[in-house]
Amino acid sequence: MTDRIPSISESEWEVMTVLWHGSPKTANEVILSLQKRTDWKPKTIRTLLDRLVQKNVVGVNKNQRIYTFFPLYSQDECQRAEAQSFIKRIYGGTVKSMLVQFIQEDSLSDEEINELRTILAKKKKKDR
Repeated sequence: MTDRIPSISESEWEVMTVLWHGSPKTANEVILSLQKRTDWKPKTIRTLLDRLVQKNVVGVNKNQRIYTFFPLYSQDECQRAEAQSFIKRIYGGTVKSMLVQFIQEDSLSDEEINELRTILAKKKKKDR
């Protein structure tokens, strides 16, 4: 299912975050929410909403006098699609290469290392 989700830009992701935290919302509600944390103009936000509708990532309820917008995919579905796209583009589709690089370049505490070991052990048992 995640293969069908169109790519979402960083700006569009901000709009999606607003909609994931409560939908449906009017364009004005989305604008007010985003203006609290960005300096984007209302026209810019409306353009982003229109783009997301055209990409079929956001739906529009046109049955009311004021249109309301809602996400067509969950945040989890979009995160998975973006992660798969990132791994495919940057690491040739292999998760192992990405994990090795992150682990080698980041300092992990003993607790974090043990947590990773537990996750890998559970994954190994599950795949048998």
